[in-house]
Amino acid sequence: MIYEEVTSGSRTRRTLTGAARVLFALKIDGPLVIGLALIAAYGLIVLYSASGQNMPTIYRTVARLAIGTVAMLLLAQINPNFLRRLTPWLYAAGCLLLLVVAAIGHIGMGAQRWLDLKLFRFQPSELMKLAVPMMCAWYLHERPLPPSWPSLAALAGLILVPVGLTAVQPDLGTAALIAAGGALVIILAGLRVQVMAGLVVLGALGAWAGWGFMHDYQRKRVLTFLDPQTDPLGAGYHIIQSQIAIGSGGVFGKGWMNGSQAQLEFLPERSTDFIFAVIGEEFGLLGLLLLLLLYVFVVSRAIFLATQTQETFARLLAGSIALTFFVYVFINAGMVTGLLPVVGVPLPLVSYGGSSVVTLLAGFGILMALYSRRKLIGS
Repeated sequence: MIYEEVTSGSRTRRTLTGAARVLFALKIDGPLVIGLALIAAYGLIVLYSASGQNMPTIYRTVARLAIGTVAMLLLAQINPNFLRRLTPWLYAAGCLLLLVVAAIGHIGMGAQRWLDLKLFRFQPSELMKLAVPMMCAWYLHERPLPPSWPSLAALAGLILVPVGLTAVQPDLGTAALIAAGGALVIILAGLRVQVMAGLVVLGALGAWAGWGFMHDYQRKRVLTFLDPQTDPLGAGYHIIQSQIAIGSGGVFGKGWMNGSQAQLEFLPERSTDFIFAVIGEEFGLLGLLLLLLLYVFVVSRAIFLATQTQETFARLLAGSIALTFFVYVFINAGMVTGLLPVVGVPLPLVSYGGSSVVTLLAGFGILMALYSRRKLIGS
């Protein structure tokens, strides 16, 4: 119960219960936090199996979830006006860090994406997943909507700079998510259908022009997406094994820790990008539907919170955070099932990873801060 009735004389009034008072004081939305916690718990169960019962992996994941939770709680306390004033500085710092990464960044697995801070490695592109939609919302805050052509040109520049710096690392998955976060802000600002159609055409032309600048392995991913059987033991191996794992799970699955594709290590990246296939094999269609229902609940609740905000900055940023979470799920599920090219996007709060978990929870902290102060800010 959220409310309890208190009788004083002839009058009865409703007050918040103890738990609700704590959540209200912390600026936390209970249903959203419960949904996120259920997804994280589901993820730990699956990750234990996918990692080969590797407890250090579980401990590291729990530690990162704890860090992300602390970040979410702290950011939920921030005043949106302060957040809006901070946005240009955060964006500029993020772009500067991306330039530093390009110059002296740590190289691992053929990519130069991290800054080695001795105690830990930091991936600045993760920061831009929040900084770019924040910057786009900041830019549109006091401008007429829908955005004009000059505004669209300026927004394109704000998005393409960090996207380009991330893509050359190379990290197409993160670059796509950064672009999606900024694009969603523009769409939510009331972008006309004709303009969106024109931008899709420009995007297609840009993709055609950018084909020559892609790395060989990135081209192989696209060609393999069109026909995985062209290279079944090479670039198409991931998708083929993933489809076998999901298909073999059937409706009810083979049982926890009984998936042959995952346990016998036929499925690559089974604890990271392709953990969705592990769920399909071990828990079947019902297990996948349960997880997807949890995601739908979180996205629906986040969208509801976003619709309750009042000012332009809060409304656009909150909506982008909510829908970007959906984009995460859509891209990962699509690439694992062979409906989209493999771009290295983790399944949110389920895949093993560090920076992305903290970034996601931090984003939800910002969303709750925008919602909790909706009545204190004038439009």
